[in-house]
Amino acid sequence: MRPILDTIQSPRDLKSLDIADLRRLADELREFITESVSRTGGHLAPNLGVVELTIALHAVFDAPEDQIVWDVGHQAYVHKILTGRRDRFHTLRQTGGISGFPKITESEYDAFGAGHASTAISAALGLAAARDLKGESRSVIAVVGDGAMTGGLAFEGLNNAGAARRDLIVVLNDNTMSIAPNVGALSRYLNKLIAAPAYNRAKTVLWHATHRFGFLRRAVRRLDEVIKALLVPSGLFERMGFRYFGPVNGHDLPELLWILREIRKLHGPILLHVMTTKGKGYKYAEEDATRFHGISSFCIDTGKTPPRRNPSYTDVFGETIVRLAESDPSIAAITAAMANGTGLCEFAVRFPSRFFDVGIAEGHAVTFAAGLARRGLRPVVAIYSTFLQRAVDSIIHDVALQNLPVVFAVDRGGLVGEDGPTHHGCFDLTFLRMIPNLVVMAPKDENEFRDMLHTAVRHPGPVAVRYPRSETIGLPKKDGFSEIPIGRSETVREGRDAAVFAVGDMVQVGLEAARILEREGLSVRVVNARFVKPVDRQALEEAARSVPALFTLENNTGVGGFGSGVSEALSEMNRPDVRVRRIALPDRFVPHGSLKDLFLQTGLDPESVAAAIRKAVRP
Repeated sequence: MRPILDTIQSPRDLKSLDIADLRRLADELREFITESVSRTGGHLAPNLGVVELTIALHAVFDAPEDQIVWDVGHQAYVHKILTGRRDRFHTLRQTGGISGFPKITESEYDAFGAGHASTAISAALGLAAARDLKGESRSVIAVVGDGAMTGGLAFEGLNNAGAARRDLIVVLNDNTMSIAPNVGALSRYLNKLIAAPAYNRAKTVLWHATHRFGFLRRAVRRLDEVIKALLVPSGLFERMGFRYFGPVNGHDLPELLWILREIRKLHGPILLHVMTTKGKGYKYAEEDATRFHGISSFCIDTGKTPPRRNPSYTDVFGETIVRLAESDPSIAAITAAMANGTGLCEFAVRFPSRFFDVGIAEGHAVTFAAGLARRGLRPVVAIYSTFLQRAVDSIIHDVALQNLPVVFAVDRGGLVGEDGPTHHGCFDLTFLRMIPNLVVMAPKDENEFRDMLHTAVRHPGPVAVRYPRSETIGLPKKDGFSEIPIGRSETVREGRDAAVFAVGDMVQVGLEAARILEREGLSVRVVNARFVKPVDRQALEEAARSVPALFTLENNTGVGGFGSGVSEALSEMNRPDVRVRRIALPDRFVPHGSLKDLFLQTGLDPESVAAAIRKAVRP
């Protein structure tokens, strides 16, 4: 039983609680979230860190009339629980359950959807501008993590918001003390001085009294800035047009409630700097906030996750790039604030001078890599597929146009499961395939993956190696590396009735589908395409001559993907008589859920693939 939490049906219920009850509610929320995430997996540490902040926001403001925009959205679990989704929280990230991120179709309290970083300020400014154009009076609040502040989009939003001078509150949730550590009596005193009604009334009187004296008016206008510049690191935000308050202890409920109530009365763009502890309240998450940032199901008593049967493709990438760098001092590794997630932690320890974490700035990561490549290095840029979308222009303009030898390690290609549509890597084969000079490949297993990385760092131009989130298939690790001829596919099963050209993790699905059909008397050839670009035209020509039905199979949208490339190649080869049937993800956003469920829903499981081939070959 959780006596306080069980009574909360909406944020309105918070407003009648006293401080003692709100503190008990914070404890109950931490317990509830930890228990739930231990079963479903999810983003634990970020949410444990914003419990008091979320309570205070909903106790002071009147959502959904007042609009709270969560940056990234992985810190919105408390928000979801307090806004009527407690009874469904056990379905978090499960097939058919609630999303792990804010979603406007899920609740009227989710003011704006998010899954990528640094979007909240821009979106909130748009909401504020719409409010003003419609003559409304609601508050708009953006909650942004300090990590998201490393993204260029956040600064673009700050710059525009400061110049626009609209009523907007930005809450900077700083959980690493990366901007300022001075939480204490002095900062608290300054906040009360600057936000207090008496101070603001006095400032207004001074403003009107000095209307004949320009130099005095300029001094009054800068009074906040002058006071705080002496003692508080607010200069950056003040100079961008924001009134700065903080740092505030993000776990001090009375202080949070007081400051939020005061700044709610003020006008213009305001930035509240809140210091929090990631993982607060759960020992293992506090001790290792990185691992508990996003975690699968775990044991509450020990903090341990079940062991994997086989290493993941991310693990293989991390191990392989270290081996390659041992013998090639030109290899450098770049990540956009995801060293652990992309498997680069060991590389960072072994080769610190060749490891670069550029923050949540994917476009910068790519252009920075281009600069390294221009001077003879072999940069390997490891970024999740869904985040690489943000750097398409940089790949085209800064890397491919100049044909620079940058390797893109595209992690989480294809469906990723419980994180859902904001994180599925469904579009990379499409947007990478359109870029001249760029070689695009995907491995069928872990040994081929090692060989592809070996090949990529030796290729004279840009290369993208795309691999899934899943575990590898468990092959014995081979000795050494083999170079793969660019553009050469591999036939892994012969057949006479149909040929399936499969990409990456879909090769195993194609093989299983072929085994199913073999039991029905159908003989299906399976070709490991290896290369999405360039397509192996020789293998296509041979298949077009010898097999009556041709299929492509990819864990990517069917719009402009590998199947489109095969059709284009056959057309250019003057084979319009050959019809290619594409088996791929549908032209819609795929929801969250287990990978097994999602492959079944989208027709990429072996039985569905076999059915599609059967229908075409034996209509």
